[in-house]
Amino acid sequence: MESDRIKWDERYGGEEYLFSLTPSRFLARTVELVCTLVPGRRALDLACGEGRNSIYLAQKGFEVTAVDISERGLERGRRRAAQLGLAVDFIHADLEAWRPQGIYHLIANFNFLMRPLIPCMVACLAPGGMVVMETILDAPGLEGNHNKDYLLQPGELERLFSGLGGRILLYEEDSSVESPVARVLFQKTG
Repeated sequence: MESDRIKWDERYGGEEYLFSLTPSRFLARTVELVCTLVPGRRALDLACGEGRNSIYLAQKGFEVTAVDISERGLERGRRRAAQLGLAVDFIHADLEAWRPQGIYHLIANFNFLMRPLIPCMVACLAPGGMVVMETILDAPGLEGNHNKDYLLQPGELERLFSGLGGRILLYEEDSSVESPVARVLFQKTG
């Protein structure tokens, strides 16, 4: 959607990175487990922004495809990956229309919720492949203005992954932080 592209390009237009250069804490906390369980090293990072998680996965030996609607965010990711000598395939696409192609061993999805995309993510996983996902939870402590369509309800992320041909290895909801989140580590049957 054009308005989303404009919004994110503006957010990534400042001098500083919008998010830190370090990966998501949840990804960093689970990556060693993920590396021992996934059957290969092909990864997809959805709504990658400036590429912090994509770059981290490339540093861990994954062949990464990173997708985002913001060309500015992607350009920052490309520059940083080049500075670090890493190969990441950054793709400019609107996830409202774009769908993953091929098979992946790991799919990362942080701070982005598009419910119809979840079954597509699981369908693109190799047997034994995993999804690592964390996004905003609609909880009493949530600050700022948010579109409720893009907020998880309590227990919803777990329900969205239940019955998708795999098992939930880890599920957490944390409403004690400024931005309440739900997290899942899902492995496809195989």
